[in-house]
Amino acid sequence: MRSNANKNIIYSIILLLLVAIVYLYRENQKKPTEQVVELSTGKISFSGNTMGTSYRVVYLDSEERNFKTQIDSILIIVNESLSTYIPSSEISRFNQNDTLYFDLPYFLPVLEESKNTYEMTAGAFDPTVGPLVNLWGFGPGGPQLKDSVNVDAMVSLVNFAAIQFDDQKVWKPRSEMYLDFSAIAKGYGVDVLVDYLSNQGIEHMLIEIGGELVARGLNESGELWKVGISTPDEESPNDELFGIIALNNQGLATSGNYRNFYEVDGVKISHTINPKTGRPVRHGLLSATVVAENCMKADAIATALMVMGTEAAIALQNQKGGFEIYLIYNDENGQIKSYASEGMKPYLSFTVN
Repeated sequence: MRSNANKNIIYSIILLLLVAIVYLYRENQKKPTEQVVELSTGKISFSGNTMGTSYRVVYLDSEERNFKTQIDSILIIVNESLSTYIPSSEISRFNQNDTLYFDLPYFLPVLEESKNTYEMTAGAFDPTVGPLVNLWGFGPGGPQLKDSVNVDAMVSLVNFAAIQFDDQKVWKPRSEMYLDFSAIAKGYGVDVLVDYLSNQGIEHMLIEIGGELVARGLNESGELWKVGISTPDEESPNDELFGIIALNNQGLATSGNYRNFYEVDGVKISHTINPKTGRPVRHGLLSATVVAENCMKADAIATALMVMGTEAAIALQNQKGGFEIYLIYNDENGQIKSYASEGMKPYLSFTVN
C-alpha cells in the first residue's frame, strides 16, 4: 500500500511538472503582439502641425504632464535648421552659399545618417537630388514639368559624396549644389521628440509626424503599439488598411508614390526621383515600409527602396540587414502583392492578401 501511495505522489509531481513545462512552452511561443501587462497610468494625447504636415503624440505618464508647448517649440527649432521652405533656415542658407557653420544641433546628425544611407544604397538615397525634386515640381515652387534638357543638366549637380562636413561646418564644391532633407527630416524630427520625452522620464509613447513614427514601451492596454499600413491606391480612403504592424521599441517609415503625384497628358509624374537618371521612377513598387532602430534611418531607407524597386529592395535587406521591410507592389500581371522580411513577419498581425 505504501508503495502504491509513493507511486501516486511521484505521478502527481510528474504531472504538475508536465503542466508547468507545457505552460512555459506556450508562453514562449506567443507572438510579441500577444504579450500583455497591465499599466495603470495616465494617457496624454495631442496633435498639431509641422513640416508641411501634421504630428501626433501619445504617451503614458502617471503625473499626467502635458508637454505640447515644449514639443511645439522643439519642432519650430528643428524646422529652423532643416526646412527648405524657410528662407532663413540653416539648410536654406547652405543652399544659397558654399559653407555653413552649424548654429543648431540638428543639421550634423542628419548629414551623418544621410551619408550612411547614401553609401549603403549605392546612391539611391541622395539628399542632393533637391534641384531635380524642384524641377519636377515637388519643391516649394509647385508642380510644373520641365523639358529633358534641363533635367539632364541638373543630374551633374546630384552627388552627395561631394558634400563635405565635420563637427562644426558643412561645405560643397559647387555653389549650385542643393540639399533637400525632405526624405529624412520628418523621421529625424520624431527621434528628437522621442529623446525629449525619454529625458522627461516617459517610457511608453507613440510619436508620429506625417506617417513616420516611433513606438516605445507599451500602450495603455499593456500591448505593443500597433500601426496601420494604408492601402496603396489613390482612390482608397486614407484609413483603409492593407496591414497592421506591432512595433517593439522601433521606428517605422513608409514611402509610396500612390498619393504624391500629378498628371501631365495622362502620364503620372511620381515624387520619387531617381538620383542617377534625374527622372521619376517607374516600376511596380507601390509602397515600402521600413522598421529600424530609429525613425531617421527608417525614413531614409524607405525613400531609397522606392527608388530601387521591389527586387533590389529585397536584395538590399537580405544583404545588409539591420532593418526590416514590408513591401506592397504590382506583379507582372498587375495584381497587388506584398512581401514581408523574416524579421517583420512575427509583428505583422493582418494583411489583405
